[in-house]
Amino acid sequence: MKIVKVDDSNTHVYANLYQGYAAEFSRIIDDKPDKNGVFEIYPKLEGNVTGYLLYIDDVPAALTAIEDKSLKEYEICDFYVVPYFRKNKVGKRFITNLFEKLGGSWEIKQVAGADHAINFWREVVGDYTSNNFVEDKYEDKKWGLVTRQRFGHDDKGND
Repeated sequence: MKIVKVDDSNTHVYANLYQGYAAEFSRIIDDKPDKNGVFEIYPKLEGNVTGYLLYIDDVPAALTAIEDKSLKEYEICDFYVVPYFRKNKVGKRFITNLFEKLGGSWEIKQVAGADHAINFWREVVGDYTSNNFVEDKYEDKKWGLVTRQRFGHDDKGND
């Protein structure tokens, strides 16, 4: 398992994996590809949004986009594990590694109808924080009513 930051050398890998992610959520968020069959990447990996790729045996297995909202305050904007790799807690290990590496406080949102994502994040954040996190419903400007989990490393006693 190797995690790498997205840069000019691998942005095409992120873009390719993102198509599977966007297709998987297209029905839930009412999105469709453009005339070339390509989904728009949102958010773009620029400014305060950083992308990461997970490789397993040199094969791209997952992606995430993380917004650095302010000093040590992060939001997970996108998170996707290729279906083939959805076993052995690969996604959980991927994001847990980034939680540990970046520290700070975190926010994760799931759109209405993404029950599998809500369940995944409840389990991941619950295990990571020993259930010391806040979950609520939140009216997001872009996505409408979302389920949201929030936690900070101070809450865990790790900082």
